[in-house]
Amino acid sequence: MFAGRRIVLGVTGGIAAYKAVEVCRRLVDAGAHVAPIMTKGASRFIGETTLSALASEPVQTSLWDEDSPIPHTRLGQGADLVLVAPATARLLADYAAGRSADLLTATLLATRAPVLVCPAMHTEMWEHPAVQDNLATLRRRGVRIVEPESGRLAGGDLGHGRLADPASIVAAAGAALSIPDLAGLRVLVTAGGTREPIDPVRFIGNRSSGKQGTAIALAALRRGADVTLITAAAAPALPGLDVVTVATAAELRAAVHERAPQADVVVMAAAVADFRPVTAAADKIKKAGGIPEIRLEPTEDILAELGAAKAPGQTLVGFAAETTDVAANAQDKLARKRADLLVANDVGAPATGFEHDTNAVTIFSAAGVVDTVELASKDLVADRVLDSVVSHRLLSSGSLNPQSPTS
Repeated sequence: MFAGRRIVLGVTGGIAAYKAVEVCRRLVDAGAHVAPIMTKGASRFIGETTLSALASEPVQTSLWDEDSPIPHTRLGQGADLVLVAPATARLLADYAAGRSADLLTATLLATRAPVLVCPAMHTEMWEHPAVQDNLATLRRRGVRIVEPESGRLAGGDLGHGRLADPASIVAAAGAALSIPDLAGLRVLVTAGGTREPIDPVRFIGNRSSGKQGTAIALAALRRGADVTLITAAAAPALPGLDVVTVATAAELRAAVHERAPQADVVVMAAAVADFRPVTAAADKIKKAGGIPEIRLEPTEDILAELGAAKAPGQTLVGFAAETTDVAANAQDKLARKRADLLVANDVGAPATGFEHDTNAVTIFSAAGVVDTVELASKDLVADRVLDSVVSHRLLSSGSLNPQSPTS
């Protein structure tokens, strides 16, 4: 999604400018080339050195003091996306009026790339008719707006106008850059490691953070799908993302079976416990009582159940976290579970899999290796998994959507 994409990040003079630092970091980590522009006002809130250190190139601030004689043209023509976060009322007014007041507004006028603005201001300013008129003008021209949130504002006030969370901004940037090749599809994703209770305090679990499954759900959302995320981990609250929170394998199984029949694509990225205690103690087990004997029983094989019940046209994707014989184990699991695709990774390798922000995977189908992703961000891995889903669906039926042959 972001790999190799050039994003101009404009930062204006609002107290929320500090969040632009996190937005910049997330974009660069996801593979984007970020070219930052700071207005004169922005420098009153954050330092150029901070943003330059995190971005892909040094901060630019002026139409006159840069190496290029026409920096706004170079930036505007070379951008895949221009993102302004935060966008003040003044920036919105200048942009709507077509006023080239500084390097940032000149770049906005000199680009044909998609533009995403993220307003942030006090509630009274946000609700002012002039600001709303300027936003309406920009929307008519195709500018995308990331709506502000409600919460604590400068000076201790509470209200609407707070800059959107960096995760939401980055997700919106991804949507602006993504091809909506999953539009019209219903995608179900599971994520996180289940917890099987021993007593009210202890549980049998695993190291899965849910990051990879969540990344796949967000990537599917960016690509136009109707997405449900069933997760045993924390999940972001984003518009359009239906989140179902579970804890145990039994809860995950029930939630999946309720929703899977309606899904066009099911991605089982959750690390589901293979065993659970036969009986969970009603009260905390005390050390003074001696070493307890815990009898285990197998949990249901949710992926195999889905494979056996898979409807025509549905695509089922499984995951295999392995430490040895990765390819052989993955291909065996693919066949046994009747999945269409199997995403395998060596969780014993450095910076790979559980708890990391990076992953390295091999994607299998019945025909063999579909794709191999070397160590990369989990966002990039998510898009490669979905690329494989798209390819599989096209090869299988000639259509992404079984209900819409012309899609």
